[in-house]
Amino acid sequence: QVHLVESGGGLAQPGGSLRLSCAASGSIFSIYAMGWYRQAPGKQSELVASITSGDTTNYADAVKGRFTISRDTAKNTIYLRMNSLKPEDTALYYCHAHGERLGGTDFGSWGQGTQVTVSS
Repeated sequence: QVHLVESGGGLAQPGGSLRLSCAASGSIFSIYAMGWYRQAPGKQSELVASITSGDTTNYADAVKGRFTISRDTAKNTIYLRMNSLKPEDTALYYCHAHGERLGGTDFGSWGQGTQVTVSS
């Protein structure tokens, strides 16, 4: 099985910064892409940022210029550096990975989430 573990969430003041991490482990041969999603109470889940094995990145308009996604391929880990945080960034942030298992089958896995709260 493939498992994702997120960390780095917490409380930040408006204008502050946080860095999220997501580490994938288990029966992994390769990872095609990983990304961060978020969901606030009463709102739909949305893609925040994603990165492919070829280092192509994609960002939601609301976070462009403030958030940066990166990866450490050797560790099967991605990061989300969040600068200039706003109260509207408050949400539960989930990590997702899509790849190939040992043995040749594809997988799609979700982490359990890490809470980000931006408040004064």
